[in-house]
Parts: sequence; C-alpha cells; structure tokens
Amino acid sequence: MLVHDSKADKAAASLDVAVGHLDDPVDMPGLAHFCEHLLFMGTEQFPRENEYSEFLAKNNGNSNAYTSTSNTNYYFNVATSALSPALERFAGFFHSPLFAPSCTSRELNAVDSEHKKNHQSDTWRIFQLGKHLSVPGHPWRKFGSGNRESLSEAAKRLKAKGRLENTQNGHLAPSPIPSRLSSPAPSISSVDSGEAEADGGAVGRETRRRLIEWWSKEYCASRMRLCILGNGKRLFVIQSLDELAILASKLFSPIVNRGATLPMVSSSPVGPDEQGTLVATQTIMTFHALEITFPVEWQPPFWRHKPMSFISHFVGHEGPGSIHSYLKKKGWITALSCASQNLARGLSTFKVTIHLTMDGFKNHREVSLTVFKYLALLRDSQFEGFHQHEMVTLAHTRFRFKEKIRPDSYATWVAEHMTRPVPPELMLSAQALLWDWDGDDLPGGGGEAKVRAYLDALRVENARVMLMAKGTDHAKLAPNAVWQKEPWYGTEYYVEKFDDAFIQRAQGPNDIKELYLPGPNKFVPTNVEVEKREVPEPLKRPHLIRETPLSVLWHKKDDQFWVPKAHAVIDLRSPFGNASPRAAILTRLYSDIVNDSLTEFAYDASLGMLEYNFIPHSNGLYVAMNGFNDKMSVLVKAVLEKMKGIVVAADRLAVMKEQAKRDLENFFLGQSYSLSDYYGRYIMAQQQWTLDKLLQELPSVTTEELQQHIKLLLSEVQLRILVTGNLYKDEAVKIAEMAEEGLGSSKLTPSELNDRALILPRASNHTWTSVIPNPNQANSALTYYVHLGSIVDQHLRVTSAILTQILQEPAFNVLRTKEQLGYIVSCSGWLLAGQSEKGLRIVVQSEKRPWYLEDRVEAFLEEMKTTIEEMTPEVFAEHKESVKKRWTEAEKNLTEEVTRLAVHVTNGQWDFLRNEKDAEFIAQVTKEDVLRMFLNDVHPASKTRAKLSVHMQSQKPRQPRVSSAAAEAFAVLVREKAIPGVTEAAWNDAPKGEDHPQLPEFVKYWTDILGDKVGGRELLTMIPELVTRYPVPGEGEDIPRPGVTYITDIEAFRRGLVASADPGPMVQWNDLPISKF
Repeated sequence: MLVHDSKADKAAASLDVAVGHLDDPVDMPGLAHFCEHLLFMGTEQFPRENEYSEFLAKNNGNSNAYTSTSNTNYYFNVATSALSPALERFAGFFHSPLFAPSCTSRELNAVDSEHKKNHQSDTWRIFQLGKHLSVPGHPWRKFGSGNRESLSEAAKRLKAKGRLENTQNGHLAPSPIPSRLSSPAPSISSVDSGEAEADGGAVGRETRRRLIEWWSKEYCASRMRLCILGNGKRLFVIQSLDELAILASKLFSPIVNRGATLPMVSSSPVGPDEQGTLVATQTIMTFHALEITFPVEWQPPFWRHKPMSFISHFVGHEGPGSIHSYLKKKGWITALSCASQNLARGLSTFKVTIHLTMDGFKNHREVSLTVFKYLALLRDSQFEGFHQHEMVTLAHTRFRFKEKIRPDSYATWVAEHMTRPVPPELMLSAQALLWDWDGDDLPGGGGEAKVRAYLDALRVENARVMLMAKGTDHAKLAPNAVWQKEPWYGTEYYVEKFDDAFIQRAQGPNDIKELYLPGPNKFVPTNVEVEKREVPEPLKRPHLIRETPLSVLWHKKDDQFWVPKAHAVIDLRSPFGNASPRAAILTRLYSDIVNDSLTEFAYDASLGMLEYNFIPHSNGLYVAMNGFNDKMSVLVKAVLEKMKGIVVAADRLAVMKEQAKRDLENFFLGQSYSLSDYYGRYIMAQQQWTLDKLLQELPSVTTEELQQHIKLLLSEVQLRILVTGNLYKDEAVKIAEMAEEGLGSSKLTPSELNDRALILPRASNHTWTSVIPNPNQANSALTYYVHLGSIVDQHLRVTSAILTQILQEPAFNVLRTKEQLGYIVSCSGWLLAGQSEKGLRIVVQSEKRPWYLEDRVEAFLEEMKTTIEEMTPEVFAEHKESVKKRWTEAEKNLTEEVTRLAVHVTNGQWDFLRNEKDAEFIAQVTKEDVLRMFLNDVHPASKTRAKLSVHMQSQKPRQPRVSSAAAEAFAVLVREKAIPGVTEAAWNDAPKGEDHPQLPEFVKYWTDILGDKVGGRELLTMIPELVTRYPVPGEGEDIPRPGVTYITDIEAFRRGLVASADPGPMVQWNDLPISKF
C-alpha cells in the first residue's frame, strides 16, 4: 500500500512478513527472532553493519523491528527527502541479506541478552507459562524470544555426535540468494580463518546454516506486505504515487516469490486436560491478580460486528452494576480489564484480568465466581437497542475524527493489517468500525447470534484461571502444594482441576442482585461540529488571556487539526505538596483516593472518549483532561469538585495504602537501568525523597491526617493552566474560574514553586555504587552522566543537541552491536529537575560489572574524539541538518501540540518558539564548537568536566566462566606437557574461550580427555587458578580508579551541591497589560 501525504515532513515504510516464532523449527526456538536481529547486519548492496542505522540517524530517522507469534515487522521513519535511499537500504533485507558470519556469535549474544532482560519480568514469565501449559506438541508451546542455548542446542547435539565438520562459512553456505541488483561492494558472506570464532565456531556456523535454510523457505514475497508513506515532494525523483509505485517495484521485486501461503494455527492450544483448571503461579513482584481465559473462535473474520468486543464491553465495564463495581465495594479488587486477544493467525482467546487486594486474593474463588455469575446474567438478558447502537456510534465517531499518528506507527499498522481477512477497500476502516446488527447479514458479521453462541461457550468448564502472587502468599492458601518449574524462565506453578462444588456454583444462574447491565451513556458526543476558519499559518504558541493571584491561563484555539476535541491542563503547585517525605506520600494518597472515587463516573466518560489524569508531582498535582469537547465541561466540573470535596473513607484508604506500598516496593524489582537512572535523578534533584523514606511514612497515615493534608495543600496554591483545541476563550476562562473556586492563593512567588536541580561541581568525577535489591536479577546497570550547563544559553543548548546527535548512533553500534555489553544501551541528552539544566547520559544494562561498563563507555568516548576531529564538513552538515529537521518537524495531532506547549506553561519558562529559534541559530554552530564542548565537558581526560556515574551491581552469583586468555593459557600448559592422545580433533571440539564456557563444562570436557593420562590430573587442578587470574572481561573484581571520588554518604553529597537558578519566563509575550499580580 502506498500512502501520499502532501503535508508530511517525515516518510516511513514498514514491511510485514507473515512468519513469526510459531514457525520456528521445533529444535531451534527463537530462530525467527534471531533472523530479525541478523537482517539488520548488512546486505550485499550495503555490507557495512551499521550503514542502515547510520544513514537514518543522519536524516532525522530511526528504525526498529519486532517478532510476534505469526508475523515479523520491520519499519523505519526518515526525513521525506531521504526516503528513496532509505528504501534502497531497507529492501536488501528481504532479497540479499548477508547473514554475515562475523555477526553470528554477537547476535546470538544479543538475543540471549534480550531474554535475560526479560527473565525477571512477570509479564514474560506468565506469558510463557501459559504457553507451556498448552496441549503437548502444539506450536503455541514454543519459546518465542529464544536464547543462546535454545538456538545452539541443535548444533551442539550434532557436534557431540561428531557430525559437524570444522569448515568455514563459505563452504557451508554463501549469501542466501544471488542478488538481482548490482552490488557496489562484494559479498562478505564468507570469512577468513583469521576471523576464527567470531562466527561461533562449528556450532555457530551450523546455526547460521540452519537460519539461512529457514529464511530461504519461510521468507518470500507471497508472505510479505509493504506500506510506504511519502509526501510527493520532488527530491530523489519521488513526485507522485505512480513514481513511488515504480520505485517500490524496482527495489522490492527482487524478493523471490515461492508461492507460500500464510501459516495458520489450525487447532486450539487448550484441550479438556487444560480447561477447567486453576493454575497458581509465583510472581517476582509483589501483587495479587487472577486471569480467566477462554478459547474462542479466531475473531478477525467477524470484523463487521466484532461479537467478542460486544461481550468485552459488558464484562469490562466499571460503572454501576458491573463486576468491577461490585468487587471494588467488597474491597477485593483494584482494577479489572478484559478483551479478546488475537494471539496468532487462526488463534484467539477471551481474557479477564483482575488485580486483587490481599482480601481479594484470599477470596479469589468468590472473585472468579462473580465473573461466571455475570456471564450467566448476560446469557439470560435481553440486550437493549442502545447497547449496540452506542458502540456503533462511538466507533464511527472515533474513526471519523481519528488524528494522524507517527508515520512509522501508521505504516506498521497498515502493513500488519493487510493480511487480515477483510475487503481491500475496507482495510483501513474495518478494524475500527462497527455495523448495526439489524438487517446486516453480510460477510464479516455474526450479530447477536454469534454473541449468544460465544456466551454459551464462556462457561466454567472451558475456562482456565491463573492465580498470581508471591510464593509466601500462596503458601498461606495452599501450604501443601507441590510446585513445578517452567523450563525457560523457571516460573514456579502448580495446577489443579476445579472442584465439583466450585463448578456447581459457577454453572448456576446469577444470584447477585448488585449485578446488572449498564444504562445509556450520557457522554456519547452529539455535537461534533468544528468552526473551521482559513488561517494564513497556524499559531506556534498559546496566548496569556487571564492572570489572577491564583492562576495564569494560557489559551490556543485549534487552528490546524480541526477536530472536535480539546485539552485542559491544570498544574496545581503548593508549598505543602512535597515539603517532606510525609507530605509527598500524603499527596500521593490524595491523588489515588480521588482517582479511586471517580472510577464509576469516569468510566462512561472514557467510553465517550473523554479522559482525565490526576497525578502528583514534586510541587503539587497535575490535572489533565482531554477528549471530545462536547461534554468536556461536565468532566471538568466533576473532577474539580471531587478534587476539592473528597471525603476520605477508611476502607478505601486502606486499599490505596496497600497499593502504594506494592508500587513502591515493586520499583526495586524492576529493570536495573531504571534503578540507576532513578538514583541519578535523585542525586541531582533538590526536592526529592527516596522511595525508602516514602515507605517508612506510609503505614502510619490516617484518614484524619490525609483529610487535613488535603485542606492544607489546597489552602495555598498557584495554578498554571493551558486550554487548547476546539474551545474558545470564554470556555477556557470558565474552566479557570471553576479551578480557582474554593482555593487559596500561595504566598510564594512562581519561581519559588519551581523545581531546582543540584549542579555537579566542575572538575569533578563522582561514582555512587549500590546493590540491586532483587537477588535474582542477573543484570547490573550504569548511568553515566556529564553536565553541560544551563538551557538559557542558546549556544550551549544547540551545540549540545548536535553533540548528542553525533554520539547516539555510534554509542549503540559500538557498545551494544559490536561489544555486546547488553541489550539496553542508549545515549541521550538529559534535562534535570526544573528543566533548566542539561547534560549527556549514557545508559548500559548488562551482566557485566558496572566498573567494566564505565571503562568501555570511556573507551568509546576516546574513539569519538578521533571521530569528531576527523569528521568532514559534509558529515557534520548532515548531523546539523538532522537536528534541524527534528526541531522543525510538524506536529501530527492535537496531543503532540499540547504536549509541547504544556512543558513551557508548567515549567514557567514560556519559551514556546524555542525549537524554531534554535533551528535558525544552528547555522552559527561550528564543528570546532562541538569539539570544544566534547573535550571540555565530556571526554574522560577533561580537567574541567563534571561527571557522575551510578553503578547498580547485581548480587546474583555467576557461575565462573573461562575467558579466552584462561583457555589459551591452559592450552599452552597442555601442549608443553606433550601428553599423548590429545589429538587435533580434541582441540577442535574443545569449548572455545571466545564463547566463555561455564567452568564446569570446560573442566568436564578436559577431564574426559586428560583424566586418565599421566600428568593430566595436575593440569586439571590449574584450571580454576587460571580462571581467577584471567577473568572474562567485566567479571573480575572492581579496583578503585584513580581520580574518582566514591560517594559513601549520598545525603551528605547532595547537601554539598549547589541548586540551579530558576530561569523564570525566558520570553515576555505582553499578551495582557502589565499585571499587578
């Protein structure tokens, strides 16, 4: 599909391959995912590994890909002027990839690192457990993400049987398919012997051979769908859809069409043995939840009426009479959601997910029974005409006024959905729209008859309930349970059949009088008119239209998107919101209790496409409302009245405290890099409290104290308000007046209510080290930060943006792709608290120790010194142009516009035209300016830079591994002994140091070879000593670095830092007469 958008300043493309991890060979789990990784590593036409990513980075673009169950999707976005050469680089992935042998071992490590990143994630663990508990032999059981073990095991088995020859890649398999396009460089599909084990040795070569064999069979044109989005500007000869079609045909026609059909799952992964069961599973994080799943017919063919969506509307409702409302009043749940999920092509399921309180966990049987009772209610009920009509109306309204999204997101959605069974002319609308049941018997329907048939199948005997909690909580309910382990993640679980008493109750009719069907929704928009006016050019900023002792009000009437939607942002700042750790936790609970009390009211509003957010921040609370403006005043009034008049109920406060405790504790069990970033921000923020301090304050909070805190917080406030969209000035003023009503004004100045950063001293090199709290988290993390200065300095601001642009892509290419430090690697600019100070941050998450990661980051920065020094004027100009295009990129929708404007309203800087001004100024910045900043503020040898690194160290013990140096030292000793019987074949089959084999594996292999030989035992005893003497890089003990100041008292260090200055309004707009306030 070709998409023309004359206003687009970003182009995009996505190619979707209808093959995913369910199509992996049985003996090589993760092969589709491995293939996705390697396709990025060069093509015949562009053999350099990072050619594609480097080109995109220089042209304001980026790319990514994902492997799902039934498809693999590749996509990119880029400046419109660079679409043609970007497509040229992209197309080669699919007709002439190199699968370069030199990348095999590294990308096996990348897949392995990605899996290890997810190993402590409950989402991944529970997903794989559900797959594991499927019908034996069903493709749904496959381990999709893969790891080094799963991808190498088949080759290792062949090697163990002596069936792998020690040949080079060129003899095993050349480049997979001869290209039908001319290649500017020769293929590098084979390697010299000098590249040795970069290809993974015999095992790696066999793995690569199997990958090419699989790719040649599974990837073909008949399984691919392509979407290209451009703007038709005449540059690189793209003028029209016709010319775009010619280009697409030229670049993508070399893809071989083998006529393969789309793979389809033909049977259910759950049978009688898997249904009617309770699965109890232990979680990593502290939470209680249950999931009820039912197998259902594959849903995409029923695109007209979407019968499972109709059922989901009732089961997932949160208004009066709903499952959610009933169970929440019992104090048993905190959240409920449900939906039909298309798990794979040919496979759908219906899932109800419920987050439980501790009481709810103890009563999980009653919670499950409530769901079955509600399903019985639906079976026995007559649906009112408005039930389906409302859903149809809302679907059409959403589709009619759907705004633009990022071009790569759009292209990806289109490419993936092109394989759905809908008429081509309805491909864009069929997924979003609903058609009325009445008189509609066209294909793709089903109507009420389908709904009734599905409801009849949603019964207890067809369900599987998964109960999730920490093992200690499970032990209280089932102390004698016999736990098993899922093989890939080690998730512990047990399975039991529903007992007869439970089944009998679940099969009965609904006998809970509090359950009933929802009534009409008053939030369905009826007035969707927009008064569109011709404007020469859309305004780039809002206007200050009102100022009082309590508030400033900024307003911008929509003048470019013309949709019947609006946004209202109210930043409520109070000196009491975050004055102490106790004040901070009280403000958090205030936010939670308001949100909790609005659930039933706000749910209908959310169905009517009106949303609100009410969240705490470091200086108070942030209230944001958005959606169709027709009924927005009703939502604004309700939210503000509840915010001011909330009465704290003891039972709901208890639930909110339990939930807050879980959230705070669970943060420590998350990704390691999130922790290193968190502590980096904490160290450099003036008004911030550790999560530990908040946890200490939480238990003793009372209803009376919280009620008093709310009164105190609202007694002195300052409001910063922004209203945008399809609302006029008088409507914006009414919102401001409603917001002000009943509030007291703050005695502090706006500047005093702004955040402050803590500034690192010049000529400093600090490191703070801590231990990852999760004992099973294998990954450590590094956040490496250098301070650059104040954003008030335009030259500094622009120079730093260019420097970050230059460093970003090479950081990823070197630290992740080449050095394989870990899956998470990023380099970016970092705004500190208050958004007035900025720096450069490099983040790495890895199994290697943080001190080693820092060494590699500093080695990378040393390399970049040469790169910048030798950078040609042409390349430097490309980087500047990429930054400029990013700053001048048009906003795609109202949300993007309000997000940009709200930043400047809430931080009080009012610099709405910053991007435009900086885009003009960028011409004045030279390479010498960038190099000077790099040498003074970033480079490790700098005598003036201010640097902080946060080391989060994994405490999980690692099995000792054998490094290349240790393996070589051992080989020298063995050869010196000249022990008879150690053949060349023994050396070829030995575990390679390049693979860093586990010590027991290495010892076992050589014990089998040397154990019965004279002098052999003596040699074997030396292996552990060699492993200690020559550790795997990044796995040895840390040695204090000269010139580094190690922070031992984090609070004392923070007290010694100087707070940043508040820039205040950086631009005075004079929209109002000079105010006396």
